[in-house]
Amino acid sequence: MKKLAQQVVDKAERAVEQLGDRSNGTLDYSETSLAVVEEVLAEATEFVDETPAKQIDALVKMLGSYVLEVGRREFGGKYYWHEGHDQPVLVIGEPEYTIAILVFDKIRGRLSGDKDANISYFYRVFAERVRSAEPGDDFLYI
Repeated sequence: MKKLAQQVVDKAERAVEQLGDRSNGTLDYSETSLAVVEEVLAEATEFVDETPAKQIDALVKMLGSYVLEVGRREFGGKYYWHEGHDQPVLVIGEPEYTIAILVFDKIRGRLSGDKDANISYFYRVFAERVRSAEPGDDFLYI
């Protein structure tokens, strides 16, 4: 596995380990498990102002990687580094179509209290687009 992909997988596994007790073992890389991620983010918004930036960044990377891995395990795909957003992007469907997702900014938005940045809903819209993709489609979900 390439270095970037391994880093995403490692951070996703860390999320499963660290949130194991909190999630009662429901972080199983399924779409439904994203409800736990949403709950954790909703709870963390109360403490974000008192939390050091380094810890916030670690949480964003850990939970963002978990969401990306949910997508990769469901649909396949490949990780690339998105220079413009300075984060990994999951690209699915190449070469027939390209459906891609960036999640770190969405996670950060949710942590800042943006309830419209609901992770479960965001992923559901992305997943529906992947399932209905047609040759030539090219979409990036941010």
